[in-house]
Amino acid sequence: MLDISTAYAHTLSYNVRRTVYEQRKSLLERKEAFVGNEQRSNAGAPLVPGERLGEAPMMRAAVQYRYGPPSVLEVSEVGLPLPGRGEVLVRVSAASVHPGDYFVMTGEPYMVRLVFGLRRPRHGIPGMDLAGVVAAVGKDVTVLRPGDEVFGWSTAGALAEYACVPADNLVSIPANLSVADAAAVPTSAMTALQALRKIANVQPGQTVLVTGASGGVGSFAVQIAKAFGAEVTGVCSTRNVDLVRSLGADHVIDYTTTDFTRSDKRYDVILDNVEAQPLAAVRRALTPTGILIPNSGRGGHWFGPVGRIVKARVLSGFTRQQLKPFTSIGKRQDLLTLADLLTTGQVTPVIDRTYPLDDAADALSYVGAGHTRGKVVITV
Repeated sequence: MLDISTAYAHTLSYNVRRTVYEQRKSLLERKEAFVGNEQRSNAGAPLVPGERLGEAPMMRAAVQYRYGPPSVLEVSEVGLPLPGRGEVLVRVSAASVHPGDYFVMTGEPYMVRLVFGLRRPRHGIPGMDLAGVVAAVGKDVTVLRPGDEVFGWSTAGALAEYACVPADNLVSIPANLSVADAAAVPTSAMTALQALRKIANVQPGQTVLVTGASGGVGSFAVQIAKAFGAEVTGVCSTRNVDLVRSLGADHVIDYTTTDFTRSDKRYDVILDNVEAQPLAAVRRALTPTGILIPNSGRGGHWFGPVGRIVKARVLSGFTRQQLKPFTSIGKRQDLLTLADLLTTGQVTPVIDRTYPLDDAADALSYVGAGHTRGKVVITV
């Protein structure tokens, strides 16, 4: 099932502050600052293995210099970024990719280019979610130290050996989680959490239906809804029925044999990560005052899901049912909530495939094709 979540909308809110081209400027300044950062690191090894005296520090990264299919990505050496005020430099161990990353790479829908660059990406390193070890800290950072294992989201690319990340975007990796599992969490899990807690305010005993229940957002949504005490129904394909049931779903609907919009069952909340059915049909499955959260990101080449969002907003004014499309925004407190759920075992990431950094293009191609089961992780 194609899991095009509000990770796309979340991706549009990036505060892009560095570019590959900017990283190659001011080599002397970078070299001098790097020495200071390396002295603050207690990781024991130099930040760039094999660096020779007099050379600017470099790192390997998946880079794109134009919009297009996954073939535009190439793994090459680029300048090592430096943490600014309030930032840390993370030695990336693993990163995950989602449909939002695919949209930005291709530059479609075209509205993403208003944020990321009209003719080519302003910042050439894709990816957002990551996990790794703090290698150095910038000024005014007090909550993290070199050597801390962290996970979170970057605003400057994650498919690289190093990434500069605002300290407020990171939290400690739970002891029971691997770095690959941790990297799979941030954007998709925060989207699910915010949809169910902030938008729907799910309460114990309510009935919740999740379409795309085996996808990146959906697999987290099923578990989070159960943690909130809801009666959960997951919708997925035949091959994913056992997976969704193992996530804790009370009921599982195989969409290849059953149309949930034509049954007599009514739900208090529907998180529609697929939007394969018209709004009118999905509304039939809601209770009279139920909440529908459209969350697929599907739409045209120019404006993406904007038309569907506007339609949902307009319809909400003519019914007691609430249609609530939303934009997921990264929040540290939500990441801390997820860390607690992960620590207690109420939420466990589902990882479909793992790729090395050299195969980043294959990873994004797989995500773009749809039907991922959980998350796709890239190890660095």
